[in-house]
Amino acid sequence: MSAPDADRPEAAPTPDDPLRPVLRRALRDMLVLVVAVGVVGTVVGLVIAGSSGLWGALIGVAVTLVFSGTTVVSVLRTTRSSATTTAGVVLGAWLGKMLLLMVVLAVLADRDFYDRRVLVGVLVVGALGSALLDYRAVAKGRVPYSAPGT
Repeated sequence: MSAPDADRPEAAPTPDDPLRPVLRRALRDMLVLVVAVGVVGTVVGLVIAGSSGLWGALIGVAVTLVFSGTTVVSVLRTTRSSATTTAGVVLGAWLGKMLLLMVVLAVLADRDFYDRRVLVGVLVVGALGSALLDYRAVAKGRVPYSAPGT
C-alpha cells in the first residue's frame, strides 16, 4: 500500500506577488533619478551659488531620497500583508516624513550655509520626477485585479 500523498502531485509553488516587480522597478528608477538629480543639482548649485549651492543640492537630494523612497519601500515591505496593515504602514511613514521635514526645515530656517533656491529646485525636480516614474511603473506594470482561484 502506498502512502496517502504518494499519487498526488506536489503543490506548485505560489508565484511571486505580481506587485513586487512593479515596486522594484519604481524603487530602481527612483534611485537612478535621485543620483541624476544629485549630480546635476550639485553641479548647477556649484555654478550658481558656489559652496552654498552645493549644500542646498545635497540637502535637497537627501530629503528627496527619504520622501520618494519611503513610500515605495513601505509598500514593498507589506505586499503580503493585509490592506489595513499596508495602509497603516504607509500612513505612519507619511506622518514620520512630515515630522522629519518640519524638524529639518526648523533647524535650517536660520542657517545660511546652503542656498534655498537650489534646495527648492532640487526638491521640486525630485518630487515631480519621482511621481512621474511611479506613475510609469504602475501604468506599465502587469498586476491582475484578482488572485487566481478567488
